[in-house]
Amino acid sequence: MSAAAKRVRLRLDPADNSRLASLCGRLDQHLRQVERGLGVSIASRGNVFSISGQSRVVERAREILKELYRTTKDGASLTAESVDLVLRRFNEPGRSPGAETPLDLRLPKCDFRPKTQAQTRYVRDIQSHDVTFGIGPAGTGKTWLAVACAVDALERDQVGRIVLVRPAVEAGESLGFLPGDLGQKVDPYLRPLYDALNEMLGADRVARLIDKGVIELAPLAYMRGRTLTGSFIILDEAQNTTVAQMKMFLTRIGYRSTIVVTGDVTQTDLPKGQVSGLRHASEVLSGIDAIAFMYFDEADIVRHPLVQRIVAAYERPLRGQDGI
Repeated sequence: MSAAAKRVRLRLDPADNSRLASLCGRLDQHLRQVERGLGVSIASRGNVFSISGQSRVVERAREILKELYRTTKDGASLTAESVDLVLRRFNEPGRSPGAETPLDLRLPKCDFRPKTQAQTRYVRDIQSHDVTFGIGPAGTGKTWLAVACAVDALERDQVGRIVLVRPAVEAGESLGFLPGDLGQKVDPYLRPLYDALNEMLGADRVARLIDKGVIELAPLAYMRGRTLTGSFIILDEAQNTTVAQMKMFLTRIGYRSTIVVTGDVTQTDLPKGQVSGLRHASEVLSGIDAIAFMYFDEADIVRHPLVQRIVAAYERPLRGQDGI
């Protein structure tokens, strides 16, 4: 073993055979995944692990195994995806081995754990600012985390209402031709927000809260003239707002309210030549202290690893061009 190499011993307690089997994976595939990701060698006997490799990554590998073992505490089964997410989180620049991100969100039906440092900063921005923009590609968690913060605020009685807002497919919001009442017209556009709420609160409770008006679903055009107090308001797919619509929406905020705006400026459905309200807002509001901007990129995508490469491939020809 070279001078720069190191071997450490890790004992994981309690020695639970079911949890250890989940940690190692079938034919030790999870251990091999960690080895490939960090360039280390891992040997195991029962609940004792020996990790060998370059000293700068051996400690990181130890912390990753400890983190993965903690994940199995409540009977959760590890998958290749969950191992990959932990590897990526610990490999982010500026993260020291063993560093924790103490964020506690009250989500009755699911556990919360930030998957990247960007997600941690985003949640903290939402909790400490009246208005937060989450801007970046699909798969970075910007909408799901916004809903999670809204549910947390509702559970802690910090707000009395959650308002979910989204432009229709067309920026002009031509909803009249669609069949059904307002809720049925808007439902297809709000489905990602519904899905997140159902995951966090359960479908039955979400339905009851909608009936009581505690959760409100609204197309952007119906926000004009309102002032929302004691509310958590989320505007999703904000790249499809015009400058005038964005100004109208942001000026709806009342006392004890929080606004989160999410979108991807590379995927606008606005007519060619029309400026996105999201892009414009990021330029004109950047100097206001009470407003936070969190910019995600393809490195923050937490879906299938191939999604990162797809987004990067589409982004390359757009860089340096206006595109919107």
